[in-house]
Amino acid sequence: MIDIKRLLIVAFFTMIIHFIDTLSYSIRPSGVRTKKLAVALSLFNIMAVISRLSNMIQAPFLGSIVDMAIKMEKVDLLQNDMRVVLFSATLGALMAAPLMPTFVSIFTVAINGMEGAGTVPRLILRGFRWSNLKKIKKKIVIPRLSMLKGVFKADIPKTFLIYNVIITSIYTTGVISSLYAGAIIPEYRITASQLSGIINGFATILFTVVVDPVAALITDLAMNGKKTLKDVDSMVVLLVFGKILGTLIAQLIFLPAAELVLFVTKLIV
Repeated sequence: MIDIKRLLIVAFFTMIIHFIDTLSYSIRPSGVRTKKLAVALSLFNIMAVISRLSNMIQAPFLGSIVDMAIKMEKVDLLQNDMRVVLFSATLGALMAAPLMPTFVSIFTVAINGMEGAGTVPRLILRGFRWSNLKKIKKKIVIPRLSMLKGVFKADIPKTFLIYNVIITSIYTTGVISSLYAGAIIPEYRITASQLSGIINGFATILFTVVVDPVAALITDLAMNGKKTLKDVDSMVVLLVFGKILGTLIAQLIFLPAAELVLFVTKLIV
């Protein structure tokens, strides 16, 4: 390891990013339960901001590990550090998965509470009242295997789920593979690192065009009674499974992605 303290900081915030991203899936079933999808999506944006703040803290530390590896001539040790970061992404998703039923329940209360609170800051302050904290405690749902009954038989497009896994794997390793490629050819590491934007941009476009519209359609159909709440719950469970699987596949494509970045970098320069 290059620097254990920096690596732990990066791993922690990477875990937080994927933990929050996974929990954000619980917004859709909460929106269907309350019939207030617009409010639900606004609360999702708050979670997205927290995730981006974690990314802002994580990114400089991750970059500093790469710079130290180059300076200390320990690039050969960098691959293990990067794989630890990738594993922390999987850990974040795994930690969030069993909490999904609880967060669906909590978000349902929060969405309904927005009408009385009026604003998000007031809603948060009300949430810290002792009486409300006791209510939140009662909303804790213990995950059970019986909750998965019928999930894999749900009428959810299989292509949509496969794309979710692919996009997650690309998004998880995009920056990491680019930084690792930059460490291998340090004289062109800025070019290599900038290619992460293209990789993640491609994943974002795929998500926006292929995954998100289908998830939105299934949610809207449930809101209109053309699909059941069980269908939405099943979709969310499958998306969470896909996220976990995607972060694991990121380990497999980490080096091939870095090789691709190296190839493109050499073409450019």
